Amino acid sequence: MAYKTTNNVRDIRYTHKDFSGFKNNLVEFAKTYFPSTVKDFSESSPSTMFIEMAAYVGDVLSYYTDYAMKETMLLKASEKKNIYSIAQAFGYKPKVASPATVKLDVQCLVPAIGTGDNIKPDFDYTPVISKGMTVSSANGTKYHTNEVVNFGFSSSADPTNIAVYSSNTSTGRPEFYVFTKHVNALSGDRRITTISVGAAQEYPSFIINADRVQSIESITDSDGNSWTEVPFLAQSTVFDESVNDIANDPTRAAGVKDSPYILRLKTVKRRFITRVTPDDRIQLRFGSGVSANQDETIVPNPENVGSNLPGGVNNLDQSFDPSNFLYTGTYGQAPANTTLTVTYVGGYGLTANVPTNAINTVVSKDVVFDRTKTLISGTRTTVLNSIAVTNPEPATGGGTAEDLESVRQNALGFYSTQNRMVTREDYVIRALSMPSRFGTIQKAFVASDEQMSSAEVSVSNPLAVNMYILGYNSNRQLTTLPTAAKENLRTYLSQYRMITDAINIKDGYIVNIGIDFEITVLPGHNSNAVLLRCIDSLSEKYNIDNLSFSSALYMKDIYLCIANIEGVQSVTDVSITNLVGGDYSEHRYNIEDATYKDVIYPSLDPSVFEIKFPTRDIKGKVTTY
Repeated sequence: MAYKTTNNVRDIRYTHKDFSGFKNNLVEFAKTYFPSTVKDFSESSPSTMFIEMAAYVGDVLSYYTDYAMKETMLLKASEKKNIYSIAQAFGYKPKVASPATVKLDVQCLVPAIGTGDNIKPDFDYTPVISKGMTVSSANGTKYHTNEVVNFGFSSSADPTNIAVYSSNTSTGRPEFYVFTKHVNALSGDRRITTISVGAAQEYPSFIINADRVQSIESITDSDGNSWTEVPFLAQSTVFDESVNDIANDPTRAAGVKDSPYILRLKTVKRRFITRVTPDDRIQLRFGSGVSANQDETIVPNPENVGSNLPGGVNNLDQSFDPSNFLYTGTYGQAPANTTLTVTYVGGYGLTANVPTNAINTVVSKDVVFDRTKTLISGTRTTVLNSIAVTNPEPATGGGTAEDLESVRQNALGFYSTQNRMVTREDYVIRALSMPSRFGTIQKAFVASDEQMSSAEVSVSNPLAVNMYILGYNSNRQLTTLPTAAKENLRTYLSQYRMITDAINIKDGYIVNIGIDFEITVLPGHNSNAVLLRCIDSLSEKYNIDNLSFSSALYMKDIYLCIANIEGVQSVTDVSITNLVGGDYSEHRYNIEDATYKDVIYPSLDPSVFEIKFPTRDIKGKVTTY
């Protein structure tokens, strides 16, 4: 028996999403397509009841659809769990507790050595305090250092202040010197918890059931293996630092004075990430447990495609799924049938904000001396027991967990940067942020690569950029950096540069200059005093910290700087000269040819103008008429 089918097309509108809109559309729909079936649309009719029930369900479903969509957008989300999830997907980790930060003065005594005019501190006895020294304040709040304190190393960014502590009462010969270093510290109390792990599973996670956990300091398992925290499980390399000596790297040991530590990248298979749960707990998550396999067993190596090597792929007539090249087994191992010992740092909140000189007790420290030196046990003990701390500035910044609006705004800012280097400013800021123990970068400039030089730390890449760098010597004067510092910088930047970029690290150029000026002095003012004020003002204005790569010099600024000094009647002449040779840089620069309309333009080669010795390179003269 044949059936006749009809195709009745209904005019359905999707423009209304609230109760009244749904109801009006349903009424119009019934009148249009069921005119003989539904005729009574009064408030008390059964047809109106069913229409309103359908409109009610549609209104509720529409609301929750809109709400669910809103909760997927960080700017609009209101639920804490959703804001936390989106923020951490962006790479920002909400702060369960904010630690207080403080700068500590760490001191120790070092014995004197030598006789007569050759008396000096015996640097063989300078200790090195490992990162993580714990100190406490009068109210019991604990702080731990986040940097190594190396009393034998001094630079412009990490100076060591030395003064005579005690002298022989009869001869006046210094017996001990006091060494002072500055180090940053964070508030927090180290605590330990254990986690029992059962049978192996992919991506296991565990919750640290404690309040105000600031950070995870270390995780070790029952077999003594250490687990390393990484930002995301796909990151298989972390920074590793070691002492810069001949045993670790003979080629870099020559730069030990400026770069006491060597920075390297090391691969870690045992790694984990941390996430913050909506109830402000810390969640530990480990890898898939398959990272022991070589990548080539999962990721085809393009260089082996078509080769006849054992294990190589030679089926060139077959197609390959491009997504196969994206799979990797490097998400890290997963613990199994073991006990994890977790050391974490708990926060104090607002009580960690203590006043000046409140931190003065050393709770624990890990101190080492140069093992290659033969030290007297008693003197070594004296140095060890003399280590003391204080805080010349108050500790600030301690607080409770971030509010939701702070998490939202911080996540948006973090997403825009994502720790990557894209612009020139990104490269410069990241270079200047390298810790000083790997080399003190004070000036940095980035330009497109135009030529390769095998004498520099360079790579051959058409997308390479040239980074010119300079540092300070102990007198805060510009100097080039040793190879060790350049290698450390290249390693440091490798974790932040884009995959297609390469960096050539080169020495910048130093152009030493002097300023000569003539002035007339107002009656009633001492000429020498006015000259000294002029020289001090110019020294402050053109302090090396205020000068950077490719900065021009404006004669108008020099005139105004001098003219604004009390007692100056007029500035009759100002001249700039290039100082070369001897104590100065060997780089010559034609100031006259580089001057246009009273502006001294910098060289095309990245260079920095420097007044190396302000007291003798800035000269003034008073002219009388």
